[in-house]
Amino acid sequence: MPSVPTSASPVEDQINALREEIHHHEHLYYALDAPELTDSQYDALMNSLKALEAEHPELLTPDSPTQRVGGKPADGFVKVPHSRPMLSLDNAYNEAELRAWDTRLREALPSTEVVRYVCELKLDGLSLALHYVAGANGSARLERGLTRGDGTIGENVTSNVRTIKSVPLTISAAKLKAAGLPQDFEVRGEVVLPQAAFVKMNQEREAAGLAPAVNPRNAAAGTIRTLEPNIVAQRRLDLYAYFLLRDGDYLMPSQSEALAALRAAGFRVNTHAKTVADIDEVIAFIAAAEPLRDTLGYEIDGVVIKADSRAQQRRLGFTGKAPRWAIAYKFPARGGITRLLGVAFQTGRTGKITPVAELDPVFIGGTTVSRATLHNPDEIARLGVRLGDFVKVERGGDVIPKIIEVVEDASHPRGTKEIEFPSACPRCKTSLVREEGEVDLRCVNASCPARLEEELRHFASRGVMNIEGLGESLIAQLLGHSVAEASEAEVETAAETAPEPTRKALVHSIADIYSLKKEDLLGLERIGEKTADSLLAQIERSKTAPLARVLLGLGIRHVGERTSQALSDAFGSLDELMKASIEDLTRINDVGPKVAETVFDFFQNERNIALIERLRNAGLTFTAEKRVTTDTLAGLTFVLTGTLPTLTRDEAKEKIEAAGGKVSGSVSKKTSYLVAGEEAGSKLDKATSLQVPLLDEAGLLALLAK
Repeated sequence: MPSVPTSASPVEDQINALREEIHHHEHLYYALDAPELTDSQYDALMNSLKALEAEHPELLTPDSPTQRVGGKPADGFVKVPHSRPMLSLDNAYNEAELRAWDTRLREALPSTEVVRYVCELKLDGLSLALHYVAGANGSARLERGLTRGDGTIGENVTSNVRTIKSVPLTISAAKLKAAGLPQDFEVRGEVVLPQAAFVKMNQEREAAGLAPAVNPRNAAAGTIRTLEPNIVAQRRLDLYAYFLLRDGDYLMPSQSEALAALRAAGFRVNTHAKTVADIDEVIAFIAAAEPLRDTLGYEIDGVVIKADSRAQQRRLGFTGKAPRWAIAYKFPARGGITRLLGVAFQTGRTGKITPVAELDPVFIGGTTVSRATLHNPDEIARLGVRLGDFVKVERGGDVIPKIIEVVEDASHPRGTKEIEFPSACPRCKTSLVREEGEVDLRCVNASCPARLEEELRHFASRGVMNIEGLGESLIAQLLGHSVAEASEAEVETAAETAPEPTRKALVHSIADIYSLKKEDLLGLERIGEKTADSLLAQIERSKTAPLARVLLGLGIRHVGERTSQALSDAFGSLDELMKASIEDLTRINDVGPKVAETVFDFFQNERNIALIERLRNAGLTFTAEKRVTTDTLAGLTFVLTGTLPTLTRDEAKEKIEAAGGKVSGSVSKKTSYLVAGEEAGSKLDKATSLQVPLLDEAGLLALLAK
């Protein structure tokens, strides 16, 4: 047994000194790009610390540099609310749009005020929120790291964040004092995968027989949500900090001061940031930044412009989804010329057949592009593209590759073979259907294996059957893929072929979810007793979901939430709905001729009928819930905006519709009331301009009570 030293023992002093020295050199290397040690010298320090901590495990702390890689994989990621919403930014694509934004911003402030802007590179990664709390001896230590999630609630990925060397695990009291920071604060930043690490990762994937990741941003997103921290550590992610908060509020009086404080505290802050006096200097910064794209070693897709003053930011406020005081200028998509070698046809969740161009690999903006979408037969006809043609390819939004045009000149001769669309689904061989007025060919088989993964995700989602725990990674395993393949789900795109399963699949249709047994789940990787029991309980609970949710889960084309509820209310049971004619269906509100025909055809398909019978035998609810409805709000149309004190948007919508009212997504002269909560955005502005009556939550409830 190791001896237990006192708090002032030489061993503890030695461990603390080693930790401080390693933190210092990590800061030099990862934040300042100014290393003083060779790799072998750094490794020697780390090995000495590991040895001492192994001898004295009672002195091991979570913020030790040795704890950057946790050995135990996570069972899943817990969802945690953000202290303040992580909103997206409005975009500008040209100088005119930038100047129009500048004009709107200045008009919203007193004309006597000076407005300065901070320009920062728009890193092409994913956002993280890092929360620090008081540590020992006046320091701050990393408590948790959250993904952006839906902007309001993120996922706790702390074990993975700890592996990012440019994220300080602890910040000394001296650095906090130099930065002017308290011990508890929040940092927001962008995680990126450096291009060199991206290339290495793809080489390893190809060597393992896996499809290469399409771009560094998707690879970074997939990596940070990997359940195995050791894999995350191998990817060498990087984080650039750009925002400071405390308890959800601004911590510094200006953005430029926040960046300086972050740098002083030891965070990596992008050096290509500048405070400028006006929009002309913003435009000059953008012009200088765009040529840097191929020299930085990481991906950028534009420039973010923010009003520097926090006081001005407060007064400018937010729209429903973005701050009025900031905007992202997006660089034009980058392109290249290559040859079309072939076309693959892929089936999506709704059965849509998408032609995917197989290209002679071409390097575009830091990414090797070998596939691009061709959308549909009409797009192929519009382009006039043939096999063997040379084509210009762009990465739309610097993410999704697409063919822009055929290149024809002396050095780029035309191809000769036409592209032929299949008549049957490439996977299940069901005859494809092209409805009148539609551009897409579709597979109508609800159990088509190519549609299955997306169908399962949709079926299990919160707004449908709400099967908590049946996420992307587990679905991939149920379909026969390994954890390694499952953890890469986010690095693939719709334009890539999914890898073939490496084990026998447990699920072949959505009905198979209800046949899963505990022993099936325990045979999967990363699934323990507790996780298996929890998932089976969630699956059992989903059987009580009302008919409207079941209809939505079946994935009938054109049938969304409102239509599924209308069908449920009108027919009362699935059996009655299945017997309905097209004429019966068109009599229902929210069901037009096209929707009626789609619903009717769905229930004529033998495979769909077989699927329904399996769900019936599993015990799902095939009858409508009894909803108490009134006509209190009949004839009135409501629009919801902002965050209400106690009701969610869905709850408010259900109450309005149960009282006979309608809920619309946009404000118009026909809107009866705008129900506005906190951080109401542009809808509130439009309602005010149209003199639409406003209600808060209390006003809505009072109206319902009448």
